[in-house]
Amino acid sequence: MIWLTRLKGQRFVLNAEMIEIVEALPDTTITLFNGKKYIVQESVEEVVRRVIEYKRQAYPVLDLLKYIPREGEG
Repeated sequence: MIWLTRLKGQRFVLNAEMIEIVEALPDTTITLFNGKKYIVQESVEEVVRRVIEYKRQAYPVLDLLKYIPREGEG
């Protein structure tokens, strides 16, 4: 879940797992898998940053994958 701000200033929490598309139209528009759209004050880059941070916290095991040797590595 990530905190975002509607254009009129109301803060809300969005389920980051449901995001399908984030676009600048020119306002940042988030489309969910169910077709629902949200227009927010945050930039596309900020939404992406928040989603990445959320995923790092929600799925910390993914950070461990960088320590697993890959085929052909010593």
